[in-house]
Amino acid sequence: MIDRYSPPGPTEAEFPETGSIYELLREEIISGRLSPNQRLKINELAERYDTSSNPVREALQQLRGEGFVVMTPNRGARVRPIDHDFIRDIYEIEMLVEPALTKWFVGMATDADLDELERIQGEIEANNFTDPKLHGRLDTQFHGLMYGRHYNRHAAELWWKHREILRAISSRFPTTLARRTAVLKEHRDLIAFVRAGDADGASAAIARHVEGSGRHILEQIRSYQRLVTPAEAG
Repeated sequence: MIDRYSPPGPTEAEFPETGSIYELLREEIISGRLSPNQRLKINELAERYDTSSNPVREALQQLRGEGFVVMTPNRGARVRPIDHDFIRDIYEIEMLVEPALTKWFVGMATDADLDELERIQGEIEANNFTDPKLHGRLDTQFHGLMYGRHYNRHAAELWWKHREILRAISSRFPTTLARRTAVLKEHRDLIAFVRAGDADGASAAIARHVEGSGRHILEQIRSYQRLVTPAEAG
């Protein structure tokens, strides 16, 4: 079991000088510079980022909502360990939420929706993971087109929150060639099911897609741990 991970990230000298307090804090948590279970004291963080206490307090509340920070009465805030269970729990929840959102979309999809999915997928394939940030934006557009109009705003917002967490974590690692191939095929399969009006097929396809992405993140973390553990022991 993975107790923690500290993926490769910017050095202190490379740490971004610009960005919101929320972005800076999240980066430090994901990179491991803020350790799992580390206490997060508002006055210390305000001094660290050369700001007042209010932006820090607001950032901690936002990170709490995303699951990166845990707040306990009389004990304050601490870093939530980003471990195997944390990631597994998120993608298992998404394996329930996204198929339901997808089923609804199949019943509502129009020719214009399919044309837009095809357009976005074409750009994803043209980019072919060359620009990871562009891929992330296009992938968000692809799935957001299907989920963005759903009547259950809580479900759609939960998808968005979990997606941002997994996206932030996965951005620390390269996407394997096998996963790249799988992502492109899974998107194409999904479009085909939507075009055919096959809600069950589309639901099953998105469940496989989510599971594949979650397992890829976990395997990348395990791989990194296998590399760093011997070095730390030596």
